[in-house]
Amino acid sequence: MTLLITGLVLVTLFASLQLSTLFLINLLFFRRSGAAEDSAAKALDLCVSVLIPARNEAQRIGPLLDSLLQSEGVRLDVCVLDDESRDGTDTIVLSYAERHPEVRLLRGMPVPPGWSGKQYACWQLAQQARFSEFVFLDADVALAPDALRRAVRHRQRRDADLMSGFPRQHVGTLGEQLLIPLIHLILLCLLPFPLMRWTRMKGAAAGCGQFFVTTKEAYQFSGGHSAIRQSLHDGIMLPRAYRAVGLKTDLFDASDIASCRMYTCFEETWSGLSKNATEGFAQMPVLPIITVVMLLAFVSPWVCLMAWSAGWIDGSLFVPVILSCFLSSLPRIICGLRFDRSAWGCLLFPVSIVLFLVIQWTAWFRQWRGKPVQWRQRSYEAVTP
Repeated sequence: MTLLITGLVLVTLFASLQLSTLFLINLLFFRRSGAAEDSAAKALDLCVSVLIPARNEAQRIGPLLDSLLQSEGVRLDVCVLDDESRDGTDTIVLSYAERHPEVRLLRGMPVPPGWSGKQYACWQLAQQARFSEFVFLDADVALAPDALRRAVRHRQRRDADLMSGFPRQHVGTLGEQLLIPLIHLILLCLLPFPLMRWTRMKGAAAGCGQFFVTTKEAYQFSGGHSAIRQSLHDGIMLPRAYRAVGLKTDLFDASDIASCRMYTCFEETWSGLSKNATEGFAQMPVLPIITVVMLLAFVSPWVCLMAWSAGWIDGSLFVPVILSCFLSSLPRIICGLRFDRSAWGCLLFPVSIVLFLVIQWTAWFRQWRGKPVQWRQRSYEAVTP
């Protein structure tokens, strides 16, 4: 028994060391966009079509449009597609369009068989865009005045066909604080950034569906959202579609130029993460591997610490137990300070990991039973990539 406990402590320390090391390496790659040009460089020489799918976004679309209309150094074409909203989203957008010629309201067509709502909305938007630079935004995002120029220039400097920005995530309720910050934690602990940046491997593709920057030419060549028409998780699947035809994708830290509050309660957060799960980790054989790795790296150190405090683990193992706890918490503390400022999320992050894994297994089990995914008052069959 002593040998087994010692082995568990050492394996826990190794897992925590591996993930914290990868996290620190990835931080070197996960950089913000360069500063916006100053003085005369702010002339309107950059033409950008901002494409926004909106379904029942009456509470969010106004703040987004307000932030876009303050954009500096770009010539705007803001297209909002109303995807059969029932809450007056179209009325709000129309009021902006009447006062601002750069804002347009598009009426979405009914979703045809074989498409998900967001992918069809984005595909329709791309057909109506006036400029060759595309920026896809979710309606719950708000941008800084220099965000569009910085994001597009960053894509151009990186020579990326598809660039994705990860906004700062605002969290309110305890459920949000526990789960939403895991977006950055999992990205930086599990994605091998060198492979993402220096290869075209589909498995190394990643992105955030809230904020995509691309070009009309690359979008058409890849098939854009029509290539992932059944997907409910464009954050992963759109970069994979680009890489499938040999195009380059990249991502960056957009926390200084974009912010977002994805959900407003625990139920919404659970549903949103469940929707994305089967195109992420909730598939075999990935799910059991990820489960073991995350439990060892993020939960087991604290179980070992409690066991040591209770006298169940020999005192000679105190140093590796404490070191594994430090390495386990380091990525979450850094993410908390840099991205989400969630005190409860940091204090309770082992609970967050367990909840996240429960969501993944629940999503897999629902798919295994053939149950559809409910999202935005629509029902979809779960898709396995």
